[in-house]
Amino acid sequence: MLPPALPPVIRPDVPWSGDERPMLTAFLDHQRATLLWKCEQLDGEALVQRGVPPSTLSLLGIVRHMALVEWSWFCRVFARDESPAPIATAGERGADFAGVDSARATDDLAAFQRQCALSRAIAAGAGDLDVMAASTRRQVSLRWILVHMIEEYARHNGHADLLRERLDGAVGE
Repeated sequence: MLPPALPPVIRPDVPWSGDERPMLTAFLDHQRATLLWKCEQLDGEALVQRGVPPSTLSLLGIVRHMALVEWSWFCRVFARDESPAPIATAGERGADFAGVDSARATDDLAAFQRQCALSRAIAAGAGDLDVMAASTRRQVSLRWILVHMIEEYARHNGHADLLRERLDGAVGE
């Protein structure tokens, strides 16, 4: 068996009450950590296994997809930053899911974590939650992006839960 691509993950607690911004960012960080939690202690071969053929959905594919979603909403739309995508897809639709490679699992997980850190910094540097995205293509507020990202993670974390259960029987939240 190969060494795991990701060590054990500790998920942050979410406050039961408080101001909206810290609550939204805590929920988003909890969802980000939940995705990593579903990948912990698995090697690259397990991370690229597809759960329901002919679907290309795999745990690593979800990680790659969410790195691109983070980049798209926080960098491209909110900050209007044209930096390159954190995951190479050659511009091909669906390449985040289909282009998984067990040998790149550790690199893809690290790219995801770097992108999450950049997204956190962008959100933290913004003023209030009603600040509008710099993009002229999408007129959305930071609040909308945070809520949307929580929803996006929640949906994909459900997929990740099923994929992980199929791999080794591990279940949870």
